[in-house]
Formats: sequence, structure tokens, C-alpha cells
Amino acid sequence: MTLDFRPPNALQRGIKRLASTAPIAWLLSKTLRHLDRAVAVLSGGRTTATTLLTGLPVIELTTTGAKSGQPRATPLIAGVDGDKLILFATNFGGPKAPAWSYNLRAHPVATVTYQGRSATYRSREATPEERERYWLLADAIYVGYAAYRRRAAHREIPVFVLERLEA
Repeated sequence: MTLDFRPPNALQRGIKRLASTAPIAWLLSKTLRHLDRAVAVLSGGRTTATTLLTGLPVIELTTTGAKSGQPRATPLIAGVDGDKLILFATNFGGPKAPAWSYNLRAHPVATVTYQGRSATYRSREATPEERERYWLLADAIYVGYAAYRRRAAHREIPVFVLERLEA
């Protein structure tokens, strides 16, 4: 699965800078997943609110709940390293890691959906060497990741590498 997206325009770059500020990140942490889902439904899975506003590639990650065993779908920004997808568990710089990261640790096989196409992936946490390289990738994707790391400096933010399983 490839993530095809255009570089952001000037307005989208401005929105990304605004979104990285603490008050806006807090607001987005409470609302953005709902907006992303609504736009995804309205567009037939072709786009999300995040993609429209910022130009960022957004996947839907479906994990198995660590405690419940139930499927849990979450829209996330993904990085790309060859045929691998990279996920950053920043939780908008919040005090705890997001639920999806606990789910991946408990059940590493997940489904990724992008623009209406789905594939199954196995996740693992990045090695220390990969983490260093992938944070450079994160910063190239979205300026907000640096701000999130500063706000979450009290914890190590998990970085996940997803490798596609053969169909």
C-alpha cells in the first residue's frame, strides 16, 4: 500500500503550524478523530478532515483492544519508509501514550485502511537506531511533532514500524 499525497499548499502549511500550538493541539485531541471519521464517511473513505486541512496523509488503523478484544479504529498520520508505515504515539504531546499504542503492544497485527483500500500489517516498536531516523522523518512530515515531543518530554514516545503481511 502506498500513501499518495500532494505537498501541502501555503494555507495547509499555516494550519499545520497553528495545530502544533498547545491550546489548538488540546482542542484537536478532543475533536479531530470525530471530524476525520465524519469526512471519511462523507467522502467514501477517500479523505479526512486532517488531510483536507493540512495535506497530511491519514490512515485508519484498526487494532484489537488490549483489554476488550474488540476492534478499535483510529485515524492517524503515518510516515513512510519504503514499504513500511511509521506511527508516532505522541497523543498530541499529552501525558500518556494513546490507547492504540497499548493495543498494538498487546496485539501487534492490525489493519490499515487508506483511501478505501485495506491491508494487514504486523507492528513492532522501532529500535533505538530506527527511532532516531524516524524522528527526522516525523519532523519532515509535520512541524508539530517537535512541539509534541517537548510537551511529552517526561515519557518516551513510542514509535511503531508496521510491515505488511502477505495477502
